[in-house]
Amino acid sequence: MSTATSTITEPTPALAEPPRERHRARAVLALARFEARELLLQVPVLLTFALYLGYVALRLMGRDGMDDYPVLNTVDRQTQTEPLLFAVAVFICCNAAALRSRKSNTVRQFDVLAMEPWRRILAHVLSVIPYAALTALVVAGEFGLEALKPGAIGHGSVGELAVGPLTVLLAGVMGVLLATLLPSSFVPILATIPLYLLFVVASAAEDEGSRQGWLSPVLFVARSGGDPVPSDLLGRPAGWHAVYAAGVCAVLVCVALLRSGGRTRAVKAAAVLGLAVTAAGAAGQLSCDTKGLEAARRTAFDTPQKVQSCARHGRSTYCSFDEWSGVRSDWAEVVDRVQSAAGGTAAQAGLTVRQRIYIGDQVEVDGALDPSTTPGEVTVGTRWGGNRVPEFAVGAATVLVGGSEDMTTQETCDDARPVTVMWLVLSTDPTPMATFRNMRLGDSVSGPDEVLAPTNGLSLTGPQTTVIRELLERPRAVMTARVKAHWAQLTSASTTTAQAAALLGVKAPEEAVKCEE
Repeated sequence: MSTATSTITEPTPALAEPPRERHRARAVLALARFEARELLLQVPVLLTFALYLGYVALRLMGRDGMDDYPVLNTVDRQTQTEPLLFAVAVFICCNAAALRSRKSNTVRQFDVLAMEPWRRILAHVLSVIPYAALTALVVAGEFGLEALKPGAIGHGSVGELAVGPLTVLLAGVMGVLLATLLPSSFVPILATIPLYLLFVVASAAEDEGSRQGWLSPVLFVARSGGDPVPSDLLGRPAGWHAVYAAGVCAVLVCVALLRSGGRTRAVKAAAVLGLAVTAAGAAGQLSCDTKGLEAARRTAFDTPQKVQSCARHGRSTYCSFDEWSGVRSDWAEVVDRVQSAAGGTAAQAGLTVRQRIYIGDQVEVDGALDPSTTPGEVTVGTRWGGNRVPEFAVGAATVLVGGSEDMTTQETCDDARPVTVMWLVLSTDPTPMATFRNMRLGDSVSGPDEVLAPTNGLSLTGPQTTVIRELLERPRAVMTARVKAHWAQLTSASTTTAQAAALLGVKAPEEAVKCEE
């Protein structure tokens, strides 16, 4: 009797299907979110971001009068250098995050995971985006608060505003790229110094007018201390520079992915596209019409009336560059206030207020404007608010008293006219003594000194200062009536300081008849 033996054959388990691309993308995004949270816990990132926010907040809380009239084409550039320290922290911490597996000796464990190394690198790159977006939020908030001020002047540039966030993004990408090229934790610290020097050299080249400086993705904005100029005279290819910086970021990301084994068609296509964007941005930056820009600057400096528009307020005409058209009414208020204290024909005279800018080898540099020799023309600059208001009042009063601004170039050491000019400025000011102090270079209300104005300052001798101070201590209505009654004598170059004091009923200083050395 035979026994049949039956063999049960179990089915061979089917091989697991390779994960779909959608699942891979989800895994990359999940890792990117994790790495972004890890970056948030790094002390350098937290500390530098807190410092960044604090600096921006302190700047926005500035109490200077000119802060009420921000020129937006300078505000947008200020946002570029503020996040640099934060970018350095992101650079170092992103590099450390990408090297974490090497430092912890867990590289071999990653080899058994389904996620390829280049996808992990992509996740590290994506983890930087929230911090670039956070920087963009701070930049937008800072610029928005300035732009919403009633006295905001002109407009900003999206290209300029994009530089700060792009700098943070570039810093993170460079940190990840260095981790793939030179996997050492000391490399980013050592690389910071030569990178900083490179950016400084490029920024210096750009300041001197060299277009090659724009090939650096990061430029330090120089603060020359000069007054702002119209946006079209800056000659800054801000939009193209933002495109160039974005292209550089894309190229560096693709280099990091290719270095890590991500030689897919998508990565290669992205690399080609990034190179094209970078090349387009570089070409756009270098293709500026230098001769046309220089001609426009010369015209704005030598003959501003050719590129300005004018509006009439009351008896006077106010001419400015288009971006400053909203400030004309503020100028008119000052002129009307000063003119209300004048006498004779000056009380009804029509003035022409002309905005002027100084341009040397470059724009926005310190320089003095020569007084206008045109009768009835008053110079006003591109800064407004704070001490610029009484300084402009000095210019307007000088024209009302002397006929033109070049009165300040004449000898007035024992002259009644400086006293009359300062009376027009201060008699209608709500805080005359404080304004008088702030307008003088020495910040005092006694002795000889120079009073600031948009062009030449007004020189005051000690006796003239004494007479002005005496006038301000008397009843304002009484003194105003006397000034108007003796207007012809008080605006004559032949009237001395002592005679002016006698006409106005104040005691003349003993040394009033002498010119001080």
